Amino acid sequence: MSRLLNKVLIRRPGQNTVEYLLMLAVVVGVVLIAGMAIKQYMPTLWGQIQTKIDGAADALTAGEGG
Repeated sequence: MSRLLNKVLIRRPGQNTVEYLLMLAVVVGVVLIAGMAIKQYMPTLWGQIQTKIDGAADALTAGEGG
């Protein structure tokens, strides 16, 4: 009886599929949340990067004129 019980408890073929689907759902959820956060902060970040690039370009241009 014990061997049969162990066999039934160990062999659960549907378990792997459910576990993979749950992991996929968690990963998709994390990616969506991260995407929303990045989308919210991206305009500010892009503006800061653009300001630094413009400042560096102006410094290079001012150095060539002298």
